[in-house]
Amino acid sequence: MRSAGVACHLLLAAAVALCVGGCDRASEPAAAVQPAARADAAWHTLGTWSGRGPAQTGSFDVGTGALRVTWKAAPVDGRASGRFRVVLHSAISGRPLQTVVDVTGPGADTAYVQDDPRVSYFEVEADAMAWQIAVDEATAAPVPPRRQ
Repeated sequence: MRSAGVACHLLLAAAVALCVGGCDRASEPAAAVQPAARADAAWHTLGTWSGRGPAQTGSFDVGTGALRVTWKAAPVDGRASGRFRVVLHSAISGRPLQTVVDVTGPGADTAYVQDDPRVSYFEVEADAMAWQIAVDEATAAPVPPRRQ
């Protein structure tokens, strides 16, 4: 009876060892890794927009969910500048997804955004500001084979 209990414990320990060994992250398929997190990501432009004052951009189709938003805002005609805010929206429901930029005064920067793949657009709030926005999407670039 006692040897059956030991055998059960050994069998259980072996099963746990196999399960833990099978949970190694390196064995995940490459497609499961988000392109924005990969060192070999390439970027392609989904759209560029510019304007003065508030606006809504055209919609764009996000395939990977990894976005790079480059923006610039400057005062119009030397007037005092106000708030510059860019919010990502779902083009299907219209609901706001996340704020990408929220600054007061002129500036320029690049913001990285992670969201689900979907059709989206930007809502721009720009008080007395001229602005430019470019959005790029990360895609996996081919990795050359290693030399041995």
